[in-house]
Amino acid sequence: MRVLVVSNPRATATTVRQRDVLVHALSADAKLEVEETANRGHAAALACRAMRDGVDVVVALGGDGTVNEVVNGLLTDGVHPGVPRLGIVPGGSTNVVARALGLPNDPVEATSVLIDAMNTDRHRHIGLGQADDRWFVFAAGLGYDAAVVAAVEAHRRRGRTSTHSLYVRTAVRTYFQQDRRSPAITLEFPDGRTVPDLYFALVTNCDPWTFLGERPVSPTPRASFDTGLDVYARTRMGATGIVFAAARMIAGSRRRAGGRSKGFGSRLEHDLTEFVLHAERPLPFQVDGDALEERQQVRFRSVSAALDVYV
Repeated sequence: MRVLVVSNPRATATTVRQRDVLVHALSADAKLEVEETANRGHAAALACRAMRDGVDVVVALGGDGTVNEVVNGLLTDGVHPGVPRLGIVPGGSTNVVARALGLPNDPVEATSVLIDAMNTDRHRHIGLGQADDRWFVFAAGLGYDAAVVAAVEAHRRRGRTSTHSLYVRTAVRTYFQQDRRSPAITLEFPDGRTVPDLYFALVTNCDPWTFLGERPVSPTPRASFDTGLDVYARTRMGATGIVFAAARMIAGSRRRAGGRSKGFGSRLEHDLTEFVLHAERPLPFQVDGDALEERQQVRFRSVSAALDVYV
């Protein structure tokens, strides 16, 4: 079995020891290659090369950004039988993908689970989302949440460590910098129906959307790797409503309505195959916690059983 380990040495919780433990464990039963990423986009390039070279497994050692890049590299040529299986060893600050898949958040424990999964051929097919031409594993966002992601990235470029408290402080500061009077986003369905006057939109592919420490944050609790995409959008941005909504997400309140629901200043859509978000002006945009260039329109689609992952 040919295995490539793509390691991000700049990921928040990734250490040389973790990489060495993983490499030592994998090298006993596999023909192993290890590559460290040097810059943004490098993980995608390495995964693409591995896919085209016929590698059997690509292991992402890093945070959610590393996983996203590896997935985009593996699917450069689309979904096809030659795409290698994905292994994940979490090394970031939040590790949403690994935890949503039920993997341990500790990298040494996750390495043990990965080795066992490879030895016993334990894996699952998961669906993915696409935002225009970019694949995402757990979430994408247009508007406020993407502005928070961009602001946190700016702090990290200035040398700050990515922590949950940094995200919370940045989210509060960014909230007061947002236009909370002029909703700019419209959700359009394939049949032409629209939902206008949205302030921001989260598009999720699994539950939870993120974690606050050990606590899951669930704006779309029915989202799943086995269904289409869910959307959580705000129709009001008052401080009281935002605080109440955040408390419900953290408390794990379960919405058991049908395919769509609304209330408390929010709009919820479940199991969508395709839709478009339009904005009246360019807005911040993110996929899997990676801030991209501002967008005024994004076309989303769900692709079922797009990737095979060891779990």
